[in-house]
Amino acid sequence: MGLRYADGMADTIFTKILAGELPCHRVYEDEDVLAFLDINPLSPGHTLVIPKEPAETLDQLSDEASAAVGRVLPRIARAVLQATGATQYNVLQNNGPRAHQAVFHVHFHIIPKLEDGRGLGIDWQLGTLGDDAAELAATIAKQISLS
Repeated sequence: MGLRYADGMADTIFTKILAGELPCHRVYEDEDVLAFLDINPLSPGHTLVIPKEPAETLDQLSDEASAAVGRVLPRIARAVLQATGATQYNVLQNNGPRAHQAVFHVHFHIIPKLEDGRGLGIDWQLGTLGDDAAELAATIAKQISLS
């Protein structure tokens, strides 16, 4: 998996981009966030938005780094739409290999959905809310209050 940082996070392609060891097509950068074109886009304008803070999954990211990403996501999405002419798009964020995460550094995909069908395809398999929904909601709410 490559080098590991003191916090145990692996050295990824994104950490190498942040360190200036690999090039990218930057579209936005500030002190906390970097956005650049995906090297394997699902459609033209497919952009990755990453925090500069090292974290493998969203639950490991600090509130401050999360807020920094959240502040710029809408602005970058608007720019991608204007640049590509798309009117619809997906924002995708995966956590863990079974959830299709391939680079273990938090990142958000902004993926334009074009008239010709290019973009993200999803096979959304709907389930049903179980009898334990109230208990599950209460458990999640309790965990939120503890964090």
